[in-house]
Amino acid sequence: MTAISAQALEQPQSRSAFRVVRGLVGGYLGLSVLTLVAIFLMRDNKTMVTDAVWVRATIVVASALLTLSFAVRAARGSRRAFLRLRIVSGVMLVAIVVIVALPGAFPVWLRIEQGVCGLALLGVVLVVNGRHLRALFARS
Repeated sequence: MTAISAQALEQPQSRSAFRVVRGLVGGYLGLSVLTLVAIFLMRDNKTMVTDAVWVRATIVVASALLTLSFAVRAARGSRRAFLRLRIVSGVMLVAIVVIVALPGAFPVWLRIEQGVCGLALLGVVLVVNGRHLRALFARS
């Protein structure tokens, strides 16, 4: 797959879109890492930190790292990274909606944190599926 031209990526609308995406994904990663640190600090409280909380938080940090990698590479013109960014952000958003909606599966504090992460990912999904970036990465 060919990369997008530097000229197309330097358009103000392209630069702005990727700046927003990188900011939202950076916030998603930062919050996810802080959550994992909080889980570590609260590890002795078995009502606040269950095995499911550990697993979920670890998966979220890993997905946030991948999402950031895809965002950075897409901003450099990689069509494959752009496609992966669209897929991963959408899948994680759906997973977060399910997590937040399931009663009793996770503590309320984690569901709130996941809701905030979901809002960041919603922004990513809206921007990367917007008309400008889709047209920019459409096959020529």
